[in-house]
Amino acid sequence: QVGLVESGGGSVQAGGSLRLSCVASEYIFSRCGMGWYRQASGEERKLVSSISVDGNTNYVDAVKGRFTISEERTKNTRYLQMNNLQPADTAVYYCAALGIRPACRDIWGQGTQVTVSS
Repeated sequence: QVGLVESGGGSVQAGGSLRLSCVASEYIFSRCGMGWYRQASGEERKLVSSISVDGNTNYVDAVKGRFTISEERTKNTRYLQMNNLQPADTAVYYCAALGIRPACRDIWGQGTQVTVSS
């Protein structure tokens, strides 16, 4: 496995929840942090949350208190739990490896669509 494999997108009504998953190889998981990005139609891709190799997490203001990034080391998987979803959260979500090591560069998931209806 070279890239990251995402799953978990879908369509929900406002106020609903989804959990995105991103599976990495053990090599990437153990050496790189991870970021969750989203790209709405016609907009640039933006980082919304990240987790470092040692578990430190960060969120942009727009998702604080609603989204939670976590990991399950035995499965080389990181998650983005998204609660109280709003139409403004509608986007394609991507996970990406983060870190200064060369092994962490340009490693992306395939993207998964999240659609929130009002």
